[in-house]
Amino acid sequence: MLKIDQPSYILLQNPPGLPSIAVAWLACLFWRSKLIIDWHNYGYTIMSLSHGRNHPLVQIAKWYEKLFGRLSDYNLCVTNAMKEDLWVNCNIKAVTLYDKPASYFKETPLELQHQLYMKLAKDYEPFKPRTESVSSNAEMSAFTERDEKSGHVIKTEGRPALLISSTSWTEDEDFSVLLKALEDYERYISEGVKLPSLVCVITGKGPLKDYYNRLISKLNFKHIQICTPWLEAEDYPLLLGSADLGVCLHKSSSGLDLPMKVVDMFGCCLPVCAIYFECLHELVKHNENGLIFRDSSELAEQLKMLFLGFPTLEGKLHNFRKNLRASKQLRWDESWDQTVLPLLKQNE
Repeated sequence: MLKIDQPSYILLQNPPGLPSIAVAWLACLFWRSKLIIDWHNYGYTIMSLSHGRNHPLVQIAKWYEKLFGRLSDYNLCVTNAMKEDLWVNCNIKAVTLYDKPASYFKETPLELQHQLYMKLAKDYEPFKPRTESVSSNAEMSAFTERDEKSGHVIKTEGRPALLISSTSWTEDEDFSVLLKALEDYERYISEGVKLPSLVCVITGKGPLKDYYNRLISKLNFKHIQICTPWLEAEDYPLLLGSADLGVCLHKSSSGLDLPMKVVDMFGCCLPVCAIYFECLHELVKHNENGLIFRDSSELAEQLKMLFLGFPTLEGKLHNFRKNLRASKQLRWDESWDQTVLPLLKQNE
């Protein structure tokens, strides 16, 4: 950092902040620059997931974040709840800058959906067509097919619903909640409830992925297929923009940050079912852009309600998507221009 041109500001995202807050503060002293900390969570609360809140290392990290956090010149944070907590518990004054999706998170046109499904079908069974086409030359996936005469892509009749979740497979997301809900969903179908088959895609890499893959391999579903791919960066927003429903199992370690995956899903106008934690209401508006659940039973009931009569253009799932389209959300660069630039200009 000492070799770069003299900056007016050094912007640091926390976490991780140990030891980067202190390093950035020292660099600001050297350069006579201003330090901006962008608080996305507290690092010590993430450490507490594996060590416990009373572990000496966790307590040291908590003291460190509070001490060096106060040495910043400006502070941004991702929720009003965190803004309040920073002020009350750390005497740090912050401005709320909500996470916003990048411009490439948007609904995926049907032609691109088809291309993506055909690509994924090469490696993942759930994307392959359920039935053989009359013509051997027909392009078909589980969800789409290309009309041979017109060349247009159409959605396959009787297609499954596409459910998507993304994760880093860590302790703050309990995917057994989703797996139990899917077991209930399977039971609803066997009892005669008119629900579509499901393809459940869980993307991401992380330490607990193998553990959950072993659990998934033991499930004996007839109407549900689960796959856990690692997608190319450009394919992830395309898949979000193609899905019917998103599921989020993120529980904030501090209860004060919001899941970026839901921000991206909303950018794609994808309704979400998200597990409850304290400040989730700042992002997910229950019965407006999605639903909030507390356990697997509640999630299963929500899946049943949302997919009943699928793929109808009526009902809550369709209304949630309409509400997301109508909300005209700010994108990241627009939010930055509206919130951060005035803050910097008034202090020049």
